[in-house]
Parts: sequence; structure tokens; C-alpha cells
Amino acid sequence: MTKETPSHSVSVAGVVIDADGRVLVIQRRDNGQWEAPGGILELDETLEQGVQREVKEETGIQVTVNGLTGVYKNMNRGIVALVYRCSIAAGHPRTSSETTSVRWVDRDQIDILMSPAYAIRVHDAFNTTAASRAHDGVNIIDAS
Repeated sequence: MTKETPSHSVSVAGVVIDADGRVLVIQRRDNGQWEAPGGILELDETLEQGVQREVKEETGIQVTVNGLTGVYKNMNRGIVALVYRCSIAAGHPRTSSETTSVRWVDRDQIDILMSPAYAIRVHDAFNTTAASRAHDGVNIIDAS
């Protein structure tokens, strides 16, 4: 009997921060949750290209990818997410077929809008070193 190797999905997200320190967030059309824009990485694109595509698709904003800020694993769904800090290159926020709302928010609103597993990604984007965390889809799982 052969044991099947578990498969993982890779997603990317961009924490877009403007000159005033505000963060661009989306409200997802499929579940109503607030998150940084992002989604599943396509096979033929680099990580940075995936971030740029996802942010533009969901918000209308073209971004410059400034660096990796964290790696996050959803233990229940087998999704590994790579999150990058981004800055605006061009465009104005607008909704899409995937979003019901797109807006700039101050950092103090992040914990109010987002579940802990997604809010921590935004907070980590303001740090100087990349984070590595696991979560259950809602809450962070203690690493110990």
C-alpha cells in the first residue's frame, strides 16, 4: 500500500501601504471577509507576478512588490500563503467580480475588520523581518 503525498496550494497576497501608512483592504464577494488582496498563484508566474496580478484583479491598483513579509500556513486547508509588502505604482481602487468593497484603512482598524489569521499578516508587513506562522483559517496556532 502506497501512502499518498499530501498536496498544498500556494497563494500570494499584497499588503499595499500608502504614503500615509494606510492599508488597502478588500471585502471578498464569496464570503464577506476582509483581507489583503490575494489569491492562488498560477503555475506560469513568479511569486511577485502573482502578487501584482492578484492585487490588480481585485482592486484595480498596480503595485510594486517591495519584499516578503511573511509565510502562513492554513493547517486545515493545506494552503501556504506568501505575503508581500507593496507600494502603489498606478491606479485607483475599485471593486471587481471578486470584491464587494475596496478601501484604505488605518492600522488600528485592521483587528476590527479582519479575523486574527488575516490581521496578523497586515501587522507583520510593518515589521523588518519576515514572519512564519500557522493558523486554522481564523486563529493563529501557537508555534510551541
